[in-house]
Amino acid sequence: MASVNEITTFARRIRIETLRALNHLGFGHYGGSMSVVETLAVLYGDVMRTDPQHPDWPERDYFVLSKGHAGPALYSTLALKGYFPVSQLLTLNENGTHFPSHPDRLKTRGVDATTGSLGQGVSIAGGIALAHQLAGKTNRVFCIVGDGELNEGQCWEAFQFIAHHKLNNLLLFVDWNKQQLDGPLSEIISPGDLSAKFRAFGFVVTQVKGDDIAGLQAAIAPVSSPGDAPRVVILDSKKGQGVPYLEALPNSHHLRLTPEMRAALERELAQLEVMHD
Repeated sequence: MASVNEITTFARRIRIETLRALNHLGFGHYGGSMSVVETLAVLYGDVMRTDPQHPDWPERDYFVLSKGHAGPALYSTLALKGYFPVSQLLTLNENGTHFPSHPDRLKTRGVDATTGSLGQGVSIAGGIALAHQLAGKTNRVFCIVGDGELNEGQCWEAFQFIAHHKLNNLLLFVDWNKQQLDGPLSEIISPGDLSAKFRAFGFVVTQVKGDDIAGLQAAIAPVSSPGDAPRVVILDSKKGQGVPYLEALPNSHHLRLTPEMRAALERELAQLEVMHD
């Protein structure tokens, strides 16, 4: 198992490269990219079986980013793991890029599922997990879904499917950062008690702070036995997590930078780089 310090350093590097790529572009999904950084760091830095030199390795663990707008954070994670050069991240969302705003498995090395149409990724992850279960394979599947994304009915259909088939080779994460595109969840559609809902659907529920590395490691590491109920980890996270300027904004879901915003975020980037050094 990687140490907390090692994963913290990896998370900081992911956050730096994600912020650098978005600042270079001048617009994009800042808040929801930052809120999943620590989860990605634990998955790719400690838990998942992967081979960057052979991204289609049949024995690998699979990852589905259902909240596809957090693609910039996934790209940074993959680059730092060696799937492609970090320098390529600066082509984010440009014409002809291999790194579109939302992940595309036909464009980006290491991406297992094309996502972006919210609600669909959970179904994809469930299908992959069922295929592995039927084939008797030990591959694990990990999926992050957004809290605003839970407005989509397809998510709840997929949760029923996952629970019915006891797809405990799939570990689900809900990024509960409490904001969505148009504002706070409390104003748009309140999710209510997420833990109670998932328990009612047949899941074993764990809640952990979104930036708690040790807590995430403990929640992710256990491998379920056949017949056990599937598990969900609710990430008590913040939009813009780890970047104080973004955390303080009323809504950082998608930003188009003004000169003042760019200057503030460049200062945040410089501070993160000093911490990393």
